[in-house]
Amino acid sequence: MKDYPSSELRNFAIVGHASSGKTMLSEAMLACSGVIGRLGSIAAGTTVSDYHVSEKEHGISVHASMLHTEWLGRKFNIIDTPGYQDFMAEGLGALRVGDFALVVINALQGVAVGTDKVWEYADREKLPKMIAVNALDKEHVDFDDVLAQAREHFGRNVFPMTLPVNAGPGFNQVLDVMRNELITYKTDGSGKYEEAPATGELADRVKELHRELIEYVAESDPTLMEKFFEQDGLSEEEMRAGLHHAIQERVFTPLFAVSAEQNIGVARLMDFIAKYGSSPVDRLSVDALDASGNPIEIALNGPDPVCYVFKTMNEPGVGELSFFRVYSGTVESGSELFNASRKLTERVGQLYILNGHDRTPVPKLHAGDIGAAVKLRDTHTGDTLCSPRAPVSLPRVEYPKPNIHGALKLRNQGDDEKIAVGLATLHEEDPTFLWRVDNEIHQTIISGQGELHLQVIIERLKRRFNVEVDLEEPRVPYRETIQGKADSKYRHKKQTGGAGQFAEVWLRIEPGPRDSGIDFKQSLVGTNVDRVFVPSVEKGVRQACEEGILAGYKVVDVKIDFYDGKMHPVDSKDIAFQIAGYFAFKEAFEKARPRLLEPIYNVTVTVPDENLGDIMGDISSRRGRILGVEADGRFQTVKAQIPQKELYRYSTHVRSLTGGRGIHTEEFSHYEEMPPELEQRVIAEAKARREAAHAH
Repeated sequence: MKDYPSSELRNFAIVGHASSGKTMLSEAMLACSGVIGRLGSIAAGTTVSDYHVSEKEHGISVHASMLHTEWLGRKFNIIDTPGYQDFMAEGLGALRVGDFALVVINALQGVAVGTDKVWEYADREKLPKMIAVNALDKEHVDFDDVLAQAREHFGRNVFPMTLPVNAGPGFNQVLDVMRNELITYKTDGSGKYEEAPATGELADRVKELHRELIEYVAESDPTLMEKFFEQDGLSEEEMRAGLHHAIQERVFTPLFAVSAEQNIGVARLMDFIAKYGSSPVDRLSVDALDASGNPIEIALNGPDPVCYVFKTMNEPGVGELSFFRVYSGTVESGSELFNASRKLTERVGQLYILNGHDRTPVPKLHAGDIGAAVKLRDTHTGDTLCSPRAPVSLPRVEYPKPNIHGALKLRNQGDDEKIAVGLATLHEEDPTFLWRVDNEIHQTIISGQGELHLQVIIERLKRRFNVEVDLEEPRVPYRETIQGKADSKYRHKKQTGGAGQFAEVWLRIEPGPRDSGIDFKQSLVGTNVDRVFVPSVEKGVRQACEEGILAGYKVVDVKIDFYDGKMHPVDSKDIAFQIAGYFAFKEAFEKARPRLLEPIYNVTVTVPDENLGDIMGDISSRRGRILGVEADGRFQTVKAQIPQKELYRYSTHVRSLTGGRGIHTEEFSHYEEMPPELEQRVIAEAKARREAAHAH
């Protein structure tokens, strides 16, 4: 493939809700441009971009895939992204390095939660958008309804550049608004077509839309607006020049009618992208930080190479592949680059451009282009590679917080080290997958974006690291506290041949404010206890608090006053006061009306109008408190507080209640007292666990 200047590159992410047809649209683009001889299929696992084992097994995109082709003298760098909520974060990296977003809407689904979500992400990156309304060859599709929904969600400036003439089974004709033409596509999947002038009603419709289009373009530029009124319109040339500008300013969003599976309407969409789509030149500089952390701008025509790594993945038989975009300068195979995020030098091996699994070696990549390098030593997703002479860091993508958690249970206890390596590697590749060893509940907790996300992680652990694990419900980190005041006087006395142990500790305890932890003080007067033993008593008390008294959970929000005691001139020592402090506290705690606290989470659920009642009812059944409901277009956002115990697999439940259209986020809020009947159950379970452990 020849070298393309930045102005002739078209970098775009194909994004949208699950099953909107993104993978088939990218497949159709490759077929139109002759990269592939015929369209593959998702069911058969033969598409170019869905080539991973997990994608073929599950029948959905799991990874963002890089594709490239040439069209009308332009190079298209296409990133096909997953729409399934669990892997939505792949789209975030793609949107970071794209120059515009191609948002796919399935004509049967209409605008879904995922569509809104990717639009919001593209807005966050200040990207222009184009829309493809797909699947217009299916029964019962209503293009006008989908156009109305798109305008309701994304603004009145969503404008159809092509209209379906015969939507439904047999769909093969679109009306081209810019050219006043009727386009008839072949039905063999080749994407080839014939053109004829629009006549009759169709001609009238196009004329009216053409006039609207000119008005939109004029609105985006005061000079054009003047000409528009002076000349009573714009010339074709003026309109075409203005159109690109209007898209960049995001005052205009072109929409296209297509069927990706039949390859209808795709060629005209590609024409439009080649002529009017954003190129790297439309964003001549990007924000970054220099070595001292000061804000600077990286210019597209700068001399030094600057790259952002938006994805890393392990390819069977190849090793680690780092996908990156060049923001400035030129990167060559064999060059030395500095990883500004990790402060180390990387030697860049062979560079590639990709079509799914197929890699084409290239000697270099210029500013604005996207490619991949193999086997970088210690470079991960979100890192910046640059010239060692001028270190800079590009801002990292902000990923959504996890909304599902599971505890790992190893099938083979000897795999501890392998699992640690596996989890760390998978997190480096996928920043939305998190893991931690929780010492409080003694479990390894993995967190992700949905049940399928965690399932795919477990499959990868087995396939790549040969570790077999099961997923179980994480234990809840309850806390123990008190409601009343109490005191105790505990004497520890131990006499064995030689020196004995003696300590007496008098404690008073009372409830502290919520979230105050343990407040240990001493108010000793006189000489009954040497002050040297105060830290020993505190150590014993804190150990009891860590272990828990009621059900084995951490004690919090208690004020403790060590006010008196007794000692022995010979037998009193550190260990004696630790033990006395430990048991004195336990004794007082049991008398002070102990209670269990449970963690409560703030939960936000976004669902279509029609599912609101089901979601509200479900929240109530989970002991949740609804804090408020806000309308957002055709969706409702419910804010609630729900105990952690009731949130296991909640994201799966939300999706099943809403047919996959609902999403939720959750964040820890606070601890509060449990209902007594549930508290008794937790205490009984803890007791049974302790007895079982002693029996072993």
